Amino acid sequence: MDKIKIITIIGPTASGKTSLSIAVAKKYNGEIVSADSMQIYEDMDIGTAKPTLEEMDGIKHYMMDFLPPSTNYSVADYVKDANSAIKEILDKNKLPILVGGTGLYVDSLLNNVQFTEQKVDEQLRNKLNSKSDEELLQELQKVDKESYDKLSKEINHKRIARALEVYYLTGKPKSQIDKEAMMVESPYKPIKIGLYAEDRQFLYDRINQRVDIMVQQGVLEEAKNLMNSNLSLTAQKAIGYKEFFPYLNGEDTLENCVEKLKMNTRRYAKRQLTWFKRDKNIKWFDISKLNSEELIKNVFEYIDEAKDD
Repeated sequence: MDKIKIITIIGPTASGKTSLSIAVAKKYNGEIVSADSMQIYEDMDIGTAKPTLEEMDGIKHYMMDFLPPSTNYSVADYVKDANSAIKEILDKNKLPILVGGTGLYVDSLLNNVQFTEQKVDEQLRNKLNSKSDEELLQELQKVDKESYDKLSKEINHKRIARALEVYYLTGKPKSQIDKEAMMVESPYKPIKIGLYAEDRQFLYDRINQRVDIMVQQGVLEEAKNLMNSNLSLTAQKAIGYKEFFPYLNGEDTLENCVEKLKMNTRRYAKRQLTWFKRDKNIKWFDISKLNSEELIKNVFEYIDEAKDD
């Protein structure tokens, strides 16, 4: 069976994915599937740097602006819905273009990860959550050595407890279940394009400038509305809003909150790059050395070459 060609444009926040993706969509008769875990939400426009109608320039976008922030949304939900969006694009004889910076969404979709219905046992979950990191790790070491080796390096209570919860509910180590989920062949043949800046300060300056523009555009009003609403656990993770809550509550200055947002966004960009750099199939383009015209020209040349493979 011929695999489905899909162009993927990934990279850290503020690297220019949106403008490049529009150019690619126009050149190759494509439509865009967003891979951003926060742009799925309504009323979270400025803080998530959601492209405006003007920026979309007539190109249809999927997986964006379709859920209230009170709704939880999982990576399994994303994979199911994004697959449907890609089918819709293909039915129009157009080229799907996957664009975003949420690495887990991108990898789970392109690798065709199979998600099984996860059981939940609130009593077990509460029992595990009441234990210390050390107690949980000792327990995990006995039943799932592979997950233990991974999770003991960077302590995350929720993930350690979840690994144990999966084991007790299924009788299988989570590491084994994760491997089995990756064993189904993917229907996609992605052409992966990555944006980065070898001059890291160049990217950080763009991030700082973007935050200043967000404040001018009215991100504080969005933050104020969200602060008073019932945010889902997923939406609560969004960078770009919670940083302003102390200012809106009269607990800190606007200047300090803006600086905190800039710092958090720079850290997030660093995590995004760390995630994507593991993928050896990404062709990287350095935005600190190419102007927008050169970038688009080089990307087009790479796509033309890769499409013929």
